[in-house]
Amino acid sequence: MWRLIPVSINNAYVNMAIDEAILTARMKGKAPNTLRLYMWNPSAVSIGYFQNINLEVNVDACHTCGVDIVRRSSGGGAVYHDSTGELTYSVVTDKQSIRADNVISTYQKICSGIVYALEILGVKADFNPGNIRECPNITVNGLKISGNAQLIRGPYILQHGTILYDLDLRKMFTYLKAPWSNRIDDIVEIASKKLTCIKQVLNTKLNINDVAETLIEGFEKAFKTEFVESSLTDFELKLASRLVDKYRSESWLYHGVYSTNNLNKEI
Repeated sequence: MWRLIPVSINNAYVNMAIDEAILTARMKGKAPNTLRLYMWNPSAVSIGYFQNINLEVNVDACHTCGVDIVRRSSGGGAVYHDSTGELTYSVVTDKQSIRADNVISTYQKICSGIVYALEILGVKADFNPGNIRECPNITVNGLKISGNAQLIRGPYILQHGTILYDLDLRKMFTYLKAPWSNRIDDIVEIASKKLTCIKQVLNTKLNINDVAETLIEGFEKAFKTEFVESSLTDFELKLASRLVDKYRSESWLYHGVYSTNNLNKEI
């Protein structure tokens, strides 16, 4: 059995702190394999660990509109997380539990939970292994509906990613920079041929809670397990509360340099 942390809504810094705290707890044997579902309020932009914020994000626009900016501990590209248009998942596990032993196989195994969930909703989705410039993702009719990123620590994995429920490309690229153009109309036209969402492919009145329930069912099928709803442990809560300062800090956001060794030892 796995632990399920049901949908919660937090700001960007808390969301990333919780994901890292769960991974640390799992590595220390203080938490089980975990599926966590969450949303972002306010809306946010997250950038991959290795990215340059000034190349990826319209920082001034984010500040003007109250959109959080956070650097993830995982790799991958910049992502706009809309407060009402996206459900985010994180999976923390060891490789043996999901019977996968390399990067692509771990991505494929975890992403199969999303593929199964979309299948339950009546959507045929495909796993795309990605390339040197793009992490593995999930597509519907060739358009991305879910992006994913990983942090690997020895035999342990944190993978988190998006499931796009609704999509406002003009809003998205108000906050993200596009490499192909500076004109918003051109950006939106090209992005519309790259991205899609559940509302577009199903034309349905499904809400976020419906998507969450289906996603849980999909991951249960992928991992051949059952989820037991629970909450974060005291260890995770205390560590997450300390890690929030890291994710808020300009030193982390602009340079990605921060040591958590002392934080982990203090708990």
